[in-house]
Amino acid sequence: MRILNKHLRLQDVTIMYFTALAALMVILVASYQPSNPLPPLPMPFRVPLDPRGQLQLAWNISYANQEIYMELRVADLRHGVVLGMSDQGELTNADLVVLWDSGTKSYFGDAWSDSEGRVSLDSQQDYELIEAEQRAEGFYLLFKRPFSTCDPRDYLIEEGTVHIIYGFLDQPLTSLEQLNLSRIHTGVQRVLMLRPDTPPPTLPPDVQTLDVVAPNVIIPNQETTYWCFIHRLPENMPKNHIVMYESVITPGNEAIVHHIEVFECSPDVREVPDYSGSCDDKMKPGKLNFCRHVLAAWAMGAEAFYYPPDAGLPMGGPGSSRFLRLEVHYHNPLIISGRSDSSGIRLHYTPSLRRYDAGIMELGLVYTPIMAVPPKQHTFYLSGYCTSKCTQTALPPGGIHIFASQLHTHLAGRGVRTVLVRGGKELEIVQEDQHFSTHYQGDVLITKCTYNTEDRSQPTVGGFGIMEEMCVNYIHYYPRTQLELCKSHVDPRYLQKYFNFINRFHGNDQCVCGEVSVTEQYSQLQWDAFSGEVLDSLYNTAPISMHCNQSTARLFPVSLPHLLPLAHIHILQ
Repeated sequence: MRILNKHLRLQDVTIMYFTALAALMVILVASYQPSNPLPPLPMPFRVPLDPRGQLQLAWNISYANQEIYMELRVADLRHGVVLGMSDQGELTNADLVVLWDSGTKSYFGDAWSDSEGRVSLDSQQDYELIEAEQRAEGFYLLFKRPFSTCDPRDYLIEEGTVHIIYGFLDQPLTSLEQLNLSRIHTGVQRVLMLRPDTPPPTLPPDVQTLDVVAPNVIIPNQETTYWCFIHRLPENMPKNHIVMYESVITPGNEAIVHHIEVFECSPDVREVPDYSGSCDDKMKPGKLNFCRHVLAAWAMGAEAFYYPPDAGLPMGGPGSSRFLRLEVHYHNPLIISGRSDSSGIRLHYTPSLRRYDAGIMELGLVYTPIMAVPPKQHTFYLSGYCTSKCTQTALPPGGIHIFASQLHTHLAGRGVRTVLVRGGKELEIVQEDQHFSTHYQGDVLITKCTYNTEDRSQPTVGGFGIMEEMCVNYIHYYPRTQLELCKSHVDPRYLQKYFNFINRFHGNDQCVCGEVSVTEQYSQLQWDAFSGEVLDSLYNTAPISMHCNQSTARLFPVSLPHLLPLAHIHILQ
């Protein structure tokens, strides 16, 4: 066997040398004993990685040392586990830490995957093992790593979403180089790894709590379920301010409960019947459609939400409803059956009212298949508009103050950003997009989402399913207005013109446009670069349909923009 040949570069020899050196640095876990055992570290942040709850990641952050401490719990460790980070959750070109066994001994080491998913030890070992221990509830690995390692093969941990990949080893490995991530059971989870380095605000002494939770629901054995439940507040409840809310997740269901919302029903509806069932059930009470005023919204990975000291979200009192609608999105990709759930949201409220009533407004795209992402797209943008015709009609002359936002997409989403445009100019720069129409005068809120569908062969339409897409930003603001939802989609008539044009371009003169659903029309198209480029152009130039909705689901009577003074939106830093 030839090990070297005359064409081998010095760089290749150097890499081989340091890889061999790294192999000597790999820790033998079976005999590992930390020289200076640390006292138990607090792990304030944690997230389940897989739907069955086999893997749980917990972590702590040292901003002083620019390090992150991670604790991985493996409920049933067989022959090893892989944990890693990559730009968008890819198995290729990923930064990895691997625990594996050879059949007789266990090892821990820093590794990486190449463009084919093959795994190799890293020449620079940046993950430091602190503790490895078998406990009653599983096997625990405690290790740390700097935010930045200056190693080109390592992931730079910074603010924003971090894509965590994981995998299970079901067979021993005599050498780590035997491992290819494409041949083992893997998954991906998205987390906000770096959190604000500030203590949580102190709640008032008279704060009370209210749990709005599912009533011991048996999670349906299907991938996507939206479950609705009507919760009744006490009779004649006086006005209070919600000053904080947090999720309440049933243990074991952390990776299945995707997001939760609590809505207040319209005060015009005096009685809402009890209901606990699918939100999509055609037999559900029609009055549930009038429960749209958002009180709280949570998505997987989010922390507790605190209101600023001078604002709170009103609940109870005159002009409010005693009926709340809980909506829980269950994402059950493994079709697990028989799982019971009582997840929901815990509201912290006080009778000591603050200066301002706060509100929540939903921005972005309407949940509709009219907006779609073509297949095989590395980067595709969709934008939802809240135009000046809506802001000038629905917002007070003194404007509103935005103090927080919660962003949401599904699996193809890669980024969400909302920008404020005033007088045709951006007040906050959007690096990727300069497509602003001249007829948007006054204050406009544009929510832009970025998608990647390189792994999909069919178009991804807008909708509620996990394999469909959303583009949403819940903004928190004060003073509260009646504007509940300010979203858009492209004019359906222009989309039909697009279907006709693309079908004729590809020689299909028998277009069924209008005879079948929009989703079916998208799926029947011949997708190529031209089809995607024309759709992108359509979304950026065609007229839009605006939804400027009150909490009662009724549209605002939108007036001509020049009849009202400009409404100003202030973004609080």
